Amino acid sequence: MLFKKIAIAAAVATTLAFVGCAKKTEEAPAAAASEAVAAASEASAAADAAAVEASAAASEAAVAASEAAATSEAAASEAAAQ
Repeated sequence: MLFKKIAIAAAVATTLAFVGCAKKTEEAPAAAASEAVAAASEASAAADAAAVEASAAASEAAVAASEAAATSEAAASEAAAQ
């Protein structure tokens, strides 16, 4: 009788341990997926910010090139007039 109780207690303990481990392994992928989504969101935001900065830099470069062309034309006109 005592052996039967010990065997049942061991079976219950093993089952509870197995179920507990199964729950932990199910939570780990969910947490990893959540972290991956957050990282992807941050990367997307950083890419958007970089695109905005690149666009602003390109715009500034275009303005600078336009000003340089205007200055060059003005200098050429003055040189031709002399």
